Amino acid sequence: EDAGLVKKLSIALKPVMTRLFPDVPGDHPAMGAILMNISANVFGLGDAATPFGLKAMKELQSLNADEETATDAMCTFLAINTSSVTLIPATIIAYRAAADSANPAEIIGAAIIATTASTIVAIIAVKALAKLPAFKASKPKMKIHKDIQA
Repeated sequence: EDAGLVKKLSIALKPVMTRLFPDVPGDHPAMGAILMNISANVFGLGDAATPFGLKAMKELQSLNADEETATDAMCTFLAINTSSVTLIPATIIAYRAAADSANPAEIIGAAIIATTASTIVAIIAVKALAKLPAFKASKPKMKIHKDIQA
């Protein structure tokens, strides 16, 4: 984090994120928090990612017209986070090193394959489910003034 890797990755991911979250303006604080959360997770910094994830959900809620229903962006963010986006599993590497593994980082290849598969499945699932009528967010009902005939 001190080397600026998280910041550089968040800049690189911005074009992808704007496509995954079309309802979130690119300059909105929610997008920044989403980018920082995913960037921290990519490097296996789960403890650092958690505050960004909470901030992202709070900022996404500020864009939500219906406080009782999650938006598509909230569901997409949750699906991506649940898929365990991690390219460098720092904690597992540390555990393997502590256990005197001959090559603690050999897990990286498997982690990349697993995270790629789980993230692709999560994105496909959330985007497909969002199109089904049962999962579409209903528009908030507007109150009609008694003097106005509908």
